[in-house]
Amino acid sequence: MSTETAPRPAKRKLADNAGPADKVFRGVSRGGGSLVLVLMVLVGTFLAYRAWEALSRAGVSFITTEDWNPDGGGFGIAAVIVGTVLIALVAIVVAVPLAMGTALYISEYAPRWLKRTLVTVVDLMAAVPSVVFGLWGAFFLQWKIVDLSRWISDWFGWIPIFAVSGVTRDDPLGTQTAYTSSTFIAGVVVALMVAPIACSVMREAFGLAPVGEREGAYALGATRWGMIRSVVLPFGRGAVIGGTMLGLGRALGETIAVVMIISPRFEIQPHILEHGTSSVSSLIALRYGESSPFGISALMAAGVALFVLTLIVNFGAASVVSRSRSGAVSEV
Repeated sequence: MSTETAPRPAKRKLADNAGPADKVFRGVSRGGGSLVLVLMVLVGTFLAYRAWEALSRAGVSFITTEDWNPDGGGFGIAAVIVGTVLIALVAIVVAVPLAMGTALYISEYAPRWLKRTLVTVVDLMAAVPSVVFGLWGAFFLQWKIVDLSRWISDWFGWIPIFAVSGVTRDDPLGTQTAYTSSTFIAGVVVALMVAPIACSVMREAFGLAPVGEREGAYALGATRWGMIRSVVLPFGRGAVIGGTMLGLGRALGETIAVVMIISPRFEIQPHILEHGTSSVSSLIALRYGESSPFGISALMAAGVALFVLTLIVNFGAASVVSRSRSGAVSEV
């Protein structure tokens, strides 16, 4: 028998016969993408240039110092970065289940006549100005949620993050002000701001789950929840991650609503139910108008830290989403 192998057929090259419209679209797309990158580099360069004076004087202590007194002592972002991250994490913990549940109800359970109304309401919530959420949170929600903060502290205060300094369970002298202007309250308000954005992203993906796979799941005897768990959620996994990270990016940079709720506190404060916290964006908003030229440079340095943190979150989200494309792992 002959041991000769048959020659492999030559690979066929696909000709790129792009028409004028395709070339124009390709050029506009490349130009738009390049412009976004250029603008991002320019913003980062501007912040770094304005912040160089403060960063060169503070050195590494800028990352480790909790106090903020550029003109009369040390200054750093240790406290405000911790506060920023904690507020954002509280917001995401509250917003993601709310957004996912709303998206699933609209796409899978709501009657057709109600879907359009719910979609409009959710989209309108995303358009409400931050100052409105801040006013509502400071003068209404805060006083309605204090009892919940007290209950969490009473029953789960043995967990360090839920402890409140100087307050004991069933303390008759305990006041509500120990729980106001806290990380928890600010995080809940921010969660209501980012939930509509995350919900819109998730709802679009859930609604695009393949009809064939849905019907296949029902044909195999799955309930509606079984179909959602085996088809819709795997198909929309990338959208869930993307919506979550998009909300996290918004939560990290939220300013006005947080400024109106929190009481600034320049020390690392890991107790989310306790009065007082701070964030980078609120620091910049509160101190910009009264700062000296060197103080402005220090605020720019804080802005650089927030800019880098946001970039890390967004690049991390892009990496995770690229490994979990919607529909890539859906199975019945």
